[in-house]
Amino acid sequence: MSIGIFFGSDNDTTTDVCERLAKKLGGAELINVADADADAINKFDKIILASSTWGDGELQSDWESYAETLSGANFGGKVVGLLALGDADSYSSTFCDALYHLKNVAKGAKLVGATSTDGYEFDESKGVEGGKFVGLAIDEVNQDDKTDERLDAWVAQIKGEGF
Repeated sequence: MSIGIFFGSDNDTTTDVCERLAKKLGGAELINVADADADAINKFDKIILASSTWGDGELQSDWESYAETLSGANFGGKVVGLLALGDADSYSSTFCDALYHLKNVAKGAKLVGATSTDGYEFDESKGVEGGKFVGLAIDEVNQDDKTDERLDAWVAQIKGEGF
């Protein structure tokens, strides 16, 4: 089964993290949501949705319109992992809120990859449910030295959850 990583990136940080993730997954197709249509998700059974968190906890700008494009998409039967980037120091009250928004995009999917909040210092996040992030939170601003370790652990986890 093929894997699609759908991402939006303004300053290439999310692009870089997604490229690293694709290699760790053993190959995945990278799809920039700025260039994707609603049918693009139909090519994949396994999908990663990735976005940085901007402003007051919003999705990256290209995701704003793509989320609307996907509002009627059928994620039933698809396995989806969520990935968000954020800055826990400067945006501590909205850290990785993009996870929350991406979860709403993937309605009907089997979500995998909820991760512990241990090791992160932030005030709050809409991306946390039941004490865990609903996907993987990455802080390339303050904890870039932990990104590869977190990606490795997450890849092993989601593969164990049917990804």
